[in-house]
Amino acid sequence: MWGQDKKEENSSSEQKGEEVIMVTANSTIAEGAGDISAFVGKGVEFKGTISYSGTVRIDGFLDGEIHTDGVLLIGEEAVIQAKITAGTVVCKGKITGDVIAKECVKLRAPAVLNGSVKTPVLSMEDGVLFNGALEMAHGVRELPREVSLHPVGMIMPPGLKRVNG
Repeated sequence: MWGQDKKEENSSSEQKGEEVIMVTANSTIAEGAGDISAFVGKGVEFKGTISYSGTVRIDGFLDGEIHTDGVLLIGEEAVIQAKITAGTVVCKGKITGDVIAKECVKLRAPAVLNGSVKTPVLSMEDGVLFNGALEMAHGVRELPREVSLHPVGMIMPPGLKRVNG
């Protein structure tokens, strides 16, 4: 099955007029894809925890947790109910749950995200629905909690006199 061309279609699907697309281990389907390690297709339901390195594309339903330092691609018809920890997340589908990304989160229309996001970089297209909290984790400078202010003498322009009152 893996590594076969699209030409080798299931004969029963051919008779129904359906198109069967085989995905090879090194196909590049979407932005940031690189080599896809695994693919959860449309109509597939998965419950549990996925841990991986590399790139995974999900077009089906997933309920559970996703852990990776790699890339997670979420297709337009995907429905994800999970806690996600990843390097990069590119989403066009629906996510319900918290997302933590070490590198970036890219929300592409018509994505829907209900949950908190923690990432140093977030990009969001028009048409995306985002309901939740956002924390820009890295690259945000924090000021020291106790800041002491020191008065600075007033500098008067030449020709003006200070009036005490």
